[in-house]
Amino acid sequence: MSASVHPTAIVAAGARLGDGVKIGPYCIVGDNVVLHGNVELISHVTVDGHTEIGAGTQIYPFASIGHKPQDLKYHGEASRLEIGERCTIRESVTINPGTENGGMLTRIGNDCLIMASAHVAHDAVIGNNVIMANYVGIAGHCQIGDNVIFGGTCVIHQFTRIGAHAFIGAQSMVDGDVIPYGMAVGNRATLTGLNLVGLKRRGFDREAIHQLRAAYRQIFASEGTLRERVEDAAELFKQVPLVQDVVTFISSASDRPIMLPRNGNHAE
Repeated sequence: MSASVHPTAIVAAGARLGDGVKIGPYCIVGDNVVLHGNVELISHVTVDGHTEIGAGTQIYPFASIGHKPQDLKYHGEASRLEIGERCTIRESVTINPGTENGGMLTRIGNDCLIMASAHVAHDAVIGNNVIMANYVGIAGHCQIGDNVIFGGTCVIHQFTRIGAHAFIGAQSMVDGDVIPYGMAVGNRATLTGLNLVGLKRRGFDREAIHQLRAAYRQIFASEGTLRERVEDAAELFKQVPLVQDVVTFISSASDRPIMLPRNGNHAE
């Protein structure tokens, strides 16, 4: 099944269109763009740069995909943007490619929902099944794990990491790393517990959740240093993958601090 291109659309000669691609009215597709099978640009979408979009992704009107990064250090290098399969990118979303200082690549995983007017900046790496509500802003070099959910109008500071299955409440300003399975809310955001609703909805084992809650209380207790408490949790819960995910995340080097509860331990 060949691609379908509306007569008012402009598709550069070098663009590569997979089977079943649909390009609607007044879209513009650049010379180095690759659209895999069944990608749909509904109307008034512009896709430029060295951009590759996975099969089945649907992009809504006035989205701007793959244009030059909003970074003064960018000097025209042929950096890339990769968007996974079956993503939904709604109206007026902007997504920029990478830069020389950030690995030359912005990547978005599979099955993501990016709602209207959200922004993903240069060199960000977004996992699978991520949901960004309206007006979410992901700054440059951020790393977002799988199954993270962002409430509306969140802003994520550059170089911040958000662990898998975390939940970020609406209108939050996040400037510290959020642990996997954590929940952060506020401006400036603080850790407010575990994303228990998300864990239960995704079918995590009840006993594993119980042990994760116990480890959370230990890691964010007031006694000792954070490093000591993390080491203790790593040993005490060494057979619990969820806890080890948190331990590994905290122990990994980062340019941002680990987000903590505001007033000591939040029992979960």
